[in-house]
Amino acid sequence: MNAKVEKAVTTGNGLDIVKLVLAVALVVAGIVAYYYFADEWNGWVRFGVMVGAVIAALAVTSFTALGRSGREYLTESQFELRKVVWPTRDETLRTTLVIIVVVIILSLLLGLIDLTLKWLVLDNLLKLGR
Repeated sequence: MNAKVEKAVTTGNGLDIVKLVLAVALVVAGIVAYYYFADEWNGWVRFGVMVGAVIAALAVTSFTALGRSGREYLTESQFELRKVVWPTRDETLRTTLVIIVVVIILSLLLGLIDLTLKWLVLDNLLKLGR
């Protein structure tokens, strides 16, 4: 377990807000350029411009307090993923087989209950099946 105390995300200063507004403006500019130049540019070029705008926006955002906390989260997530013990192929196949068998048994059981209730209600109580 990681014993670190959770830190509150700092809101940053006014410069961070300017950077985040710039990042949003870059994404909006990329989307506008994608649709504005629909007749003049090739589809791949427009897509490349839009992706470039998103990458530039992510680069600008990474220098804010929000971006630093996001990078720290990704780093800690990668560290935690190294601790995961993944099942072997045999364990995965056995577990999958057990799940398939349980699903088949439950579907047969629910089908039997459905047929019994149909027989009881429709055929015997309401006399609609004859």
